[in-house]
Amino acid sequence: MNPKTIRKIAVDVAMTFALLLLMNYERIGGAAHEWIGIGMLALFVIHHVLNGKWSRNLRKGKYAPLRVIQTAVVALILLCMLGSMVSGMMLSRHALSFLPIRGGNSFARKLHMLSAYWGFVLMSLHLGFHWSLLPGMAKRLGKTSSEARKWVLRGIAALFGGCGAYAFVKHDIGSYMLLKNQFASFALDEPTLRYLLDYTAVMGLFVIAGHYLSEALRKNGRKS
Repeated sequence: MNPKTIRKIAVDVAMTFALLLLMNYERIGGAAHEWIGIGMLALFVIHHVLNGKWSRNLRKGKYAPLRVIQTAVVALILLCMLGSMVSGMMLSRHALSFLPIRGGNSFARKLHMLSAYWGFVLMSLHLGFHWSLLPGMAKRLGKTSSEARKWVLRGIAALFGGCGAYAFVKHDIGSYMLLKNQFASFALDEPTLRYLLDYTAVMGLFVIAGHYLSEALRKNGRKS
């Protein structure tokens, strides 16, 4: 594995942990939330620098359905990051409190919630589009037959997806994405580890969805 690939993986892992922590605002505190958010933005920029070839090739080649969806998701993630950055600057009370920004808190709070929850889902889908863990797991199963491997992996994906769907409903994430609920509840009566595991499961749900969607589109493209 070459050094650039290692750097890409390290950045992606760091972004994943930062994303999970950012969804846990009340437990980590406002100051930590803001500094982690700034770190997340820096990692996002580094991620795009390391994957600059993808951006430079946007005007090249044909746009199959998978490429169209991947590009659209990346564009929406960029909008979410911009929304989080602008609203975060407006709401900051710690890291960026020196900025001469006053007022607009109601708008900024709504924008921050939309950007955060949609960004969480879209980044998870994006990760699923490029996920290579499942094939790696299949290889590690060794002598198990290919058909058995397939069903074992499907079982793991179904279990993880089921836990993610349950956590998605349990934490009412859909209502935040649609702004039906404008005040996030962080289930402070739950242990922090359980809360983080719930959001990890939700992330896993959309990673799995992205992975299988990309696989289906690739197979369809090969048939065409």
